Amino acid sequence: MEIFNINEIDNKLIEIGLGVLEKNFDDGIYNHTVGCALLCKNGNIYKGVNCDGIHGSCAEYITMGMAVSAGEREFDTIVAVHDKHINSVISPCGNCRQMLLEYCPDIKVIVNDQNGQLIKVQARDLLPFAWESVVCE
Repeated sequence: MEIFNINEIDNKLIEIGLGVLEKNFDDGIYNHTVGCALLCKNGNIYKGVNCDGIHGSCAEYITMGMAVSAGEREFDTIVAVHDKHINSVISPCGNCRQMLLEYCPDIKVIVNDQNGQLIKVQARDLLPFAWESVVCE
């Protein structure tokens, strides 16, 4: 697994994610409790929050959907945040890891390592032995 260092742009993504969460946080209702920021390779940044409910969607899904809907197809870095987590960063859930692997396996994902330090890894490294579409002949 290749580990990438955190840079100023990554810190900006964390702040953007926290900013969108702060504007939309539903304390006690929990509909909007995670923020997300996504950097595309062209420099565009998309942000979103989770939409909880019977069939809720994680902030990463919402944000990726916004970027794809805007025509983006090349992604650089993504981060999910909540101000009560270590370094305000949340690791993607299993569903989000699978989605990132399918949409953009080389995207860098900001996470905390086992020592609580911020790092970036590629989505493909977050989900070993992942399900992949296979064509049987």
